Amino acid sequence: MSQLLNAAKDFVAEKAAGLKKPEADLTDVDLHNVSRDSVTMNCKISINNPYHHSIPICQISYALKSVDRVIVSGTIPDPGSIEGKEVTKLEVPVKVPYNVLMSLAKDIGSDWDIDYVMEMGLTIDLPIIGDLTLPLSKKGELKLPTFSDIFT
Repeated sequence: MSQLLNAAKDFVAEKAAGLKKPEADLTDVDLHNVSRDSVTMNCKISINNPYHHSIPICQISYALKSVDRVIVSGTIPDPGSIEGKEVTKLEVPVKVPYNVLMSLAKDIGSDWDIDYVMEMGLTIDLPIIGDLTLPLSKKGELKLPTFSDIFT
């Protein structure tokens, strides 16, 4: 009986390995909103679903890093689902307090920008396979707003 179960497990694992998986890309990270106490960044994700049915997204986890340290991190539970046979676009807001940005003054220097790495994990629930996390990453430069941007 155990040989039959092992053969069934091997068969399912072999078939699951050959299945197409959804693909995702972190396409853009830009400033969305500037307030008196924080900057909200807007992270745009494009997800291609090869299946005919929608796939639920369990969560999106994110970490904004600069100068080899995490500036802000968090998770967004149950942000919706990916439509079947379509490309779904998601926008993930990431709020960064100014006091954290100012602690990066060494990196800012005279050009008033921060070099960053945005890392995200898009966890989806695939039938038979279970939870699958698609890793996403984008490097860039965040131009900080000036005082005139904040108070106008």
